[in-house]
Amino acid sequence: MESLTSGKLANQGGVNLETIRYYERRGLLPKPPRTPGGYRTFDAEAVRRLRFIKQAQALGFSLKEVRELLALRLDPRSSCADVRRRAEAKIADIEQKLRALRAMRKVLVRITAACAGRGPVNECPILESFEERGR
Repeated sequence: MESLTSGKLANQGGVNLETIRYYERRGLLPKPPRTPGGYRTFDAEAVRRLRFIKQAQALGFSLKEVRELLALRLDPRSSCADVRRRAEAKIADIEQKLRALRAMRKVLVRITAACAGRGPVNECPILESFEERGR
């Protein structure tokens, strides 16, 4: 099996070198062995794991949640139901965020409609509404 340098791993995983180091520090990627010359070497599992991390993040999972998913993947006592519960929790989290975004959009549309886009900035109804909301 071919071992990969950090650069090759980063390339195959679609990330930069700092991301590899960051994931190592956070425990998402295990510390790899080093060659006698001091180079870190990774195996194909590291590429698979890196892609897993990226895909989970793209779906909204935090690094903490990704770490938990990785732990489930390695735990022979865990089941698909455990993973499903985490995915359902993420769906609920996304739904809550969507509701909050819709509410923010509604307010922004309303206060933007109240602004004619003319006049001095110190009389801007958008900025004034921000001050009122902070009270």
